[in-house]
Amino acid sequence: MMRVLALVVLLVGLCGQAFAQDRASVERQFRGWLEQQIWPRARAAGVARATFDAAFSGVKLNWDLPDLVPPGSKPRTPQRQRQAEFGSPGKYFNRGSVDAATSVGKQMGRSHAAALAAAERRTGVPGRIILAIWGRESGYGRVKIPHNVFEVLGTKGFMSTRAAYFTDELIAALRIAQAGHAPAGAMKSSWAGALGQPQFMPSSFLDYAADGDGDGHADIWRSEADTIASIARYLQRHGWIAGRDWGFEVSVPASVSCTLEGPDQGRKIRDWVAMGITRISGRAFPDHESRAEGFLLMPAGRSGPAFIVTPNFYVLKDYNMSDLYALFVGHVGDRIAYGVGDFTARWGNVGGLNRSDVAAMQRALEAMGHDVGGADGLAGYKTRRSIGRWQEATGQSATCFPEAVMKAALAR
Repeated sequence: MMRVLALVVLLVGLCGQAFAQDRASVERQFRGWLEQQIWPRARAAGVARATFDAAFSGVKLNWDLPDLVPPGSKPRTPQRQRQAEFGSPGKYFNRGSVDAATSVGKQMGRSHAAALAAAERRTGVPGRIILAIWGRESGYGRVKIPHNVFEVLGTKGFMSTRAAYFTDELIAALRIAQAGHAPAGAMKSSWAGALGQPQFMPSSFLDYAADGDGDGHADIWRSEADTIASIARYLQRHGWIAGRDWGFEVSVPASVSCTLEGPDQGRKIRDWVAMGITRISGRAFPDHESRAEGFLLMPAGRSGPAFIVTPNFYVLKDYNMSDLYALFVGHVGDRIAYGVGDFTARWGNVGGLNRSDVAAMQRALEAMGHDVGGADGLAGYKTRRSIGRWQEATGQSATCFPEAVMKAALAR
């Protein structure tokens, strides 16, 4: 027994030593990749050698990041995921997140009223919307942003499932450093490489970051004025329509199918009203909104609140490609500015599915000819309405949201 234990200990030690040697070899390849592939691109983009060396001084591969594919290995099978975006929609609007974003947002609105007003004059984007995005992205700058952006983007550019994308972002980050927008050590990012308080990817920084305080730099790490101006410019450049709202909570009668959801099925808001859709508040839609285009949004199908949203909703969605994200921002913005309460309709007890379960349903619907927007395990509007169309075609009442019982029924 003692000899067996000794052999096990020896094998474990040898495996650990080999693993360390493998990592050391990959680290050497990483340094070679930086020098042979990244430096020529950086130099061509106007980055000085001193900037390049400072950026990667002490930087090593971060082996804790997700979706890594070390040289010579195969991509791992994705883990089963249960995030709110494809689980229960109501969890995205948990009490703590909504209340914190609202209460701190009101404080920040008072503290930075001048910068918010200036941004709204320049771009037409309401201050309440800027505040809500700021709160969602970084807790108004209070959430710690822990990572060295060059470590993150270097690692993911060298060995991730989206290496080309992150390599381009790495070059963009070096251009930001060269321009001096942030001092050494201040360019912190998320684990995905998103920068500063607005959480811009480096390419978005180059396109949309703005100097809100007039010092000649767009410092989205330390300057609240620059953060506010940058969020506003991003939304403006993505098509924000000044004077229009983002959307309205509504009541959708049973006579209006949930399969009419989506940005490609818009109609004048007054036409939605003629079909029987009404505002939850009981008030009429503003005249200028009534004459303009609106879209049906039912993020939990028949099991949650419903909305008529404007094109501005989809501008918010450009910031983060999630219906729930855009809805959270619009809702928190309204709470900050108008003191509104929770949505009137309750979120139903739906969701809680693994992403792989939703993907299996999507593949089955695709086999029937439905456009679900890709079998990615995310219950977006194309998936929701495809479920509704399948339900209607099979004599069921359309609910337009994935449920566990559907997996077996769709597989028949």
